[in-house]
This record gives sequence, structure tokens and C-alpha cells, in this order.
Amino acid sequence: MPDVVAPVPGRVVGLADVPDPVFAQQVVGSGVAIDPDRAPGTAVAPVAGRLLKLHPHAFIVLTASGKGVLVHLGIDTVQLDGKGFDLLASEGDEVAAGDPVVRWDPAAVETSGRSPIVPVVVMDTAADTVSTSVVGSSVDVGDRLF
Repeated sequence: MPDVVAPVPGRVVGLADVPDPVFAQQVVGSGVAIDPDRAPGTAVAPVAGRLLKLHPHAFIVLTASGKGVLVHLGIDTVQLDGKGFDLLASEGDEVAAGDPVVRWDPAAVETSGRSPIVPVVVMDTAADTVSTSVVGSSVDVGDRLF
């Protein structure tokens, strides 16, 4: 598995702190989450690969080794129907780690009554298989998460 980098800036928290049981219980896979800075910004690809799925609120990058890395921009943000999100790439695109994927505003997500927290998860991995040594630290876009 290649290094997974921070898709957004903020403070790293454990998945157990994500206010959604699917992420908190690591149902979709192991990883960490980022409590993002509240300024409008751009979420970037956390790894190199192909954009397997791209929704305004979430995307999956499939690595060359076949691992999918999910970035979910906020919790329950699917309910926003894309409002406040601007796609900068297309499903199927090849991306490098750090390439811009979605422009969004975490403060607007929070104002809508939803959590802006950003889970970053390696799909279909067993619970607690990703290093969480960065939990509690602040990261900038492109900093190594795990």
C-alpha cells in the first residue's frame, strides 16, 4: 500500500470519534479521520490511482495494487445533493496523490447541521489495520497520514 496523504488540512482523529456508526465501527475499512479547518478549500487525492467513484461528497481512488481509498467529505453530506461541492475531476480519471478532486466548504457543511469530519479509509480492510500514529496531530494537505 502506498503512503496515504491528507486530502484536507485539519486535526487527525480516530475513526471511533466519527459521528457515524459505519465509520466509527470501521465497517467499510480501517483508517483515520480529519476534523477539517473550516475555510473553503480543495480536497485532493490521498493516493495515486483511478477515480473509481466520484460523488460531490465522497470519492474512492483505486490504487495500482487494487486497494480503494475512500475520502468522505463530512457526515450525512449526501443529503446536500451536491450543494456546496464543486467537482474538479471526473470519475475514471487517473490522479496523482495531491491532485485536486473536489472544492468544498467545511463551515457550510457545519452550518447545515452536519459534521464536516472527513474519514479517510482503506476499503475492505480489517479494523485497526492502519497505523493511527498521527491521531491528535495537525496535518496540511499532502502530509502523510499512514
